[in-house]
Amino acid sequence: MIKIICYITIIIMTIFGAFAGLFLKRASSSKKLKELILNINLYIGGILYIISALMNIYVLKYLDYSITLPLTSITYIWTMIISYIILKEKITYKKIFGIICICSGAILITIN
Repeated sequence: MIKIICYITIIIMTIFGAFAGLFLKRASSSKKLKELILNINLYIGGILYIISALMNIYVLKYLDYSITLPLTSITYIWTMIISYIILKEKITYKKIFGIICICSGAILITIN
């Protein structure tokens, strides 16, 4: 049962990490340091990364590092989906191939 909770936590953790990147991307539009420091997106992205890191620490208590670290690559899948929906970026065949490789690797890692 704890492994199922860990895998669900990894999925949530990777979603938080992907959204953290989105908010930091939005913060990067600041032209001056003062503007960046006052940009709420910087803090939202930072908080999401911290939450994601804490979730990662929790998962590492129960799963091997050799399993946990490769599964964090699921973040790239969420990032592609978020960038397509929110940032209107294109999904290319190379990106789809990369996602297939990530999914295949994640499945192979989790099989005992």
